[in-house]
Amino acid sequence: MRNYKNIQPEKIFQALADSTRLRLLMLLLHHEKELCCCELSDSLHIPEYAVSRHIKILQYSGLVEARKEGRWVYYRLSPRPGKFIQKTLQNLLLLKDLWKEDRKSLRKRLKLRQNGKCVLGPAHLSLRSKEK
Repeated sequence: MRNYKNIQPEKIFQALADSTRLRLLMLLLHHEKELCCCELSDSLHIPEYAVSRHIKILQYSGLVEARKEGRWVYYRLSPRPGKFIQKTLQNLLLLKDLWKEDRKSLRKRLKLRQNGKCVLGPAHLSLRSKEK
């Protein structure tokens, strides 16, 4: 388990300073459960390597935690560094509905789960072709 006493506020604010990382955090906040990299990738329509890179930064800042299950890694918001970050993100959601399309895309992607688990890997190409 990560030692949260060593988290530095500047790392949190650096992590929050990127729009892609904010979008990832918004999806994790909105869904309130774990999401795998491919679900995040498909929902935001960005490559998995980009999601993975941004998730690593969010993990390093202490905002996101990961749990491995078989070949899948599931991510969720950290219960720490506290409720401050969650409240901030919720307020951002109220102020600007910029992430409405991301949430809509996530709902569509989550319908591909079986027994509540991600089983497909990246499906963004097939999702996009069905949208047209």
